[in-house]
Amino acid sequence: MKKIKWGIIGLGKIAGKFAGDLQKVEEAILYGVASRNMEKAEEFKEEFHAEKAFGSYEAILKDEEVDVIYVATPHVYHAEITKDCLHHGKAVLCEKPFAMNRSQVEEMIALAKEKNIFLMEALWTKFLPHFKAVEETIKTGKYGKIKAIKADFGFKADYNPEKRLFNKNLGGGSLLDIGIYPVFLAHHFLGMPDSVQAEAIIGKTGVDERCDIRFHYNNGTSAELFSTLQEDSGTTAEIELENGKITMHSRFHEPTSAQFEIDGKMEIRNYGVTTKGYNFEAEHVTKMLQQGKKESDIMSFQDSLELISLLDSIREKIDLQY
Repeated sequence: MKKIKWGIIGLGKIAGKFAGDLQKVEEAILYGVASRNMEKAEEFKEEFHAEKAFGSYEAILKDEEVDVIYVATPHVYHAEITKDCLHHGKAVLCEKPFAMNRSQVEEMIALAKEKNIFLMEALWTKFLPHFKAVEETIKTGKYGKIKAIKADFGFKADYNPEKRLFNKNLGGGSLLDIGIYPVFLAHHFLGMPDSVQAEAIIGKTGVDERCDIRFHYNNGTSAELFSTLQEDSGTTAEIELENGKITMHSRFHEPTSAQFEIDGKMEIRNYGVTTKGYNFEAEHVTKMLQQGKKESDIMSFQDSLELISLLDSIREKIDLQY
């Protein structure tokens, strides 16, 4: 079967982690890396053994050898660059959040369907072994139905108003960068809430430095979620069920262990992941492309539409506009 040639646009820290893990995917080749700075592209190429370096995004999109582009730029550029990739016939794995709002996501999906080209949001947590194990355990019904979820993600960020995390022009703030993980987790296991409550601490630069969220469901289930750039938090996820509890240890969004408690017994399971964890989503996309699929059967368009709708709803509650 044909190996899939990957390109990367946006060569920051996440791109480096992804590029390193991509080398563990047998059917994938890191073909090209692109930056608006050729020197940076060359350095990245050498470090991660890519075949080519490109000094512009347009240049990599014009290379007919590229099968798929991993978009790892700041959030505000996701929609524009993804659409450029699709217009050039390139499949896309675009970092989360997919875009800045639902309207942009709808445009991206519509274009992918029009062009008949694969597109997926890079919510890598969904593909990790511990997450899939928790999912499968809950599906067995042994633990009963979910009663409540608590999840957080917080760290003390170095304050720099010009850098991505605090820069409103780059889509900064805790919600879109890290709060998306607790929101995603609650949505994945509980679906769309019947009501949303949210409060935030808005900093000097106009972005949320802390966001507290609560989802309510008419069946009595709830989810308490928060994200913060002001302090280190446990960054764990607890799922309370009728017959027990499951905890994803810190940091729950990346490869970690999970704790299963039922009938007074506790078991901690480790999953032996030796990579940073990005290889699992990269392997999935590679297989989807080899099979000629145009949409992921794990991270669907509907998943992305519902997730961005929740983020939009939370931003409305905390009066955060970009």
